[in-house]
Amino acid sequence: MDRLGPNAANSSALTPLAFLERTATVYGDCTSLIYNSTVYTWSQTHRRCLRLASSLASHLRISPGDVVSVLAPNIPAMYEMHFGVPMSGAVLNTINLRLDARTISVLLRHSGSKLVFVDPGSRTLVNDALRLLPPDHQPPRVIPIDDPYEEDQPRSPDELSYEKLIEIGDPEFEWSRPKSEWDPAVLNYTSGTTSAPKGVVHCHRGLFIITVDSLIDWSVPKQPVYLWTLPMFHANGWSFPWGIAAVGGTNVCLRRFDAATIYSALASHKVTHMCGAPVVLNMLANAPAAARKPLPGPVEVLTAGAPPPAAVLHRAETLGFSISHGYGLTETAGLAVSCAWKRDWNKLPADERARLKARQGVRTLAMAVIDVIDGSTGRSVPRDGSTMGEIVLRGGCVMLGYLKDEEATAKAVRDDGWFYTGDVGVMHPDGYLEIRDRSKDVIISGGENISSVEVESVLYGHPAVNEAAVVARADEFWGETPCAFVSLKEGASSAAAKEEVVKYCRERLPHYMVPKTVVIRDELPKTSTGKILKFVLREMAKSLGPTRTSRM
Repeated sequence: MDRLGPNAANSSALTPLAFLERTATVYGDCTSLIYNSTVYTWSQTHRRCLRLASSLASHLRISPGDVVSVLAPNIPAMYEMHFGVPMSGAVLNTINLRLDARTISVLLRHSGSKLVFVDPGSRTLVNDALRLLPPDHQPPRVIPIDDPYEEDQPRSPDELSYEKLIEIGDPEFEWSRPKSEWDPAVLNYTSGTTSAPKGVVHCHRGLFIITVDSLIDWSVPKQPVYLWTLPMFHANGWSFPWGIAAVGGTNVCLRRFDAATIYSALASHKVTHMCGAPVVLNMLANAPAAARKPLPGPVEVLTAGAPPPAAVLHRAETLGFSISHGYGLTETAGLAVSCAWKRDWNKLPADERARLKARQGVRTLAMAVIDVIDGSTGRSVPRDGSTMGEIVLRGGCVMLGYLKDEEATAKAVRDDGWFYTGDVGVMHPDGYLEIRDRSKDVIISGGENISSVEVESVLYGHPAVNEAAVVARADEFWGETPCAFVSLKEGASSAAAKEEVVKYCRERLPHYMVPKTVVIRDELPKTSTGKILKFVLREMAKSLGPTRTSRM
């Protein structure tokens, strides 16, 4: 046994890029992608990705390790770049197209991007970002993405475009398999709920692991029909660009959507699967009757990104959506924790099922260990469902680290072998994890720790509340008290809403957890992935000044 070990036959580098090659063989004539009236087969998608990789390497002289950026919504080019860019040896950097020009300029500079593909809707934004680059910084080359369904795409006829790159590329290109599975494949910047996004680097190995893991955990069958509502620019769509290719599914792409657009796409394409943040579930659950269409059958929905309120889960499932819930971060490339469902739970009342499903759950198969630890002792917190600590993870899909930021990397990935998430949670007696807050979002009132998520879950149960978020507001006596920002459902009256919300919470929460301030807004500020921008709300609460209650 001493001489047995790695060899040339058993040591091929793991990479999700190889899924496309296999699928082109097995499902070559099957539909790979639908975008308006554009329809591709898997053979066509395979060849287009090879042509892209060929043009990047041969015509644009992109070298292995170079960063190639893209600003685009969920359109065919965005999907193809998840294969074509790393197939050239380059590192794919998908940028949130809802960022402002200043932030995009910072990301382009920090990443050292050599090339940026730009959707027509983001061309002006990118031009503004490029003008903000320092004079001594070599700007990336800009390649416009063609979209026959969009107007106002002015450019010179001889300008090199995405489709021209596809046209001149070699469909038989020998794509660059990674020399090592630890080679960087993607660079993703954290989603923007803080003011200082960090560049998360993932390798081919990690992406392979999270992709296969996600397919198994969600029980994705062969040839599903998948609707793209989750932005591909956020954590690469939780790995599903590669995952749907692996199972030979059909990708239904939407440039933009609302509840009516989603319901229409679900019905017309007979969609079986989709992912989305809780804000998407909320949109579907609260859509007016005129916007809804009967579902083609049970639609599997995977949600994450923020703890989904039990009330929202319950409403969505009554409409025919089968909800699965998980938890992950940009740093894990997808969902590393899932609320694995137990058959016996189906016998419970609907509200109890929704409460259980709102928990984040247990580690997925490929995640080695998860825990909730006391920051002061480094020990596991009691499994009592109430003692809060920091959520830590260990597994093969954890990032390589933060680009050009050794200090932040060392703070997150420590010598004790844990990745420290910065999320606060509890561990229940049955071993299921539940997030209670980001560490910075815990409200400390009179020495008591208040979970903003717990208060928000109650607020979502109010029949008039559409969206809710709770942050701390300074209080002269208690130090901090909960401040609730809410938007109301269509038709709800805001005249007495504040008093009604407070009364509703008093009937369901300990008095110290009841919001002392309620602010009604038409809409809460959110990232494009549905995460409410609490740092914006904290600034709003700060501008209100301290409350002057003497006691509760």
